[in-house]
Amino acid sequence: MRFSFRLFFCTCLRENLHLMRRSGPKTTVVERKKQDPAEVRKRTFERAVKLLAAKPRSVAELRARLLRSSGANKAVIDTVIERLSEYGYLDDARFAFSYASLKVKQRPIGRRRLERDLKFKKVDNSVAEEALEMVYAETSEEELIDKAIDRRIRLRGRPKDRKEAKSLFDHLLRQGFAFELVSEKVRAVMKGIDEE
Repeated sequence: MRFSFRLFFCTCLRENLHLMRRSGPKTTVVERKKQDPAEVRKRTFERAVKLLAAKPRSVAELRARLLRSSGANKAVIDTVIERLSEYGYLDDARFAFSYASLKVKQRPIGRRRLERDLKFKKVDNSVAEEALEMVYAETSEEELIDKAIDRRIRLRGRPKDRKEAKSLFDHLLRQGFAFELVSEKVRAVMKGIDEE
């Protein structure tokens, strides 16, 4: 799903937006202020498209990046972001869902870790919550913690004592799984070892 969206996005960019490469000397801040507002809008739009072509971003993340690097004012950036949203290139809900589902497919991680990652990506809390609901409806957190435990055991072996069990426990907490779920699963792993 992610690959096809990215392919569609890049194709649309190539067909519809015909980006021009800037040549010549770089402009200074004083020269930028003298430039035509339409030129500033065009340059900011091109910069935003290049940033989105490099990797998907949330609206707030793109806004912060443009404010930092483009030299345009907030009104121009808001106009550019509004235009990109109209074209369908910027959508926080779609971004949050694709980001969260990709992270879960790459490596089993818990809900809290994904919440933190989406907050770091500057996605609104309500949008992030909806995306997480959809992702964890597809794959439960219990399945993911089982995969994480299997992977850890495959790499390091079964925990033989309390110290190794604590290490597994801490690892699962860092991966963002809920405390109660982690304690239950680590107890089950240790119980299996005690019975052997």
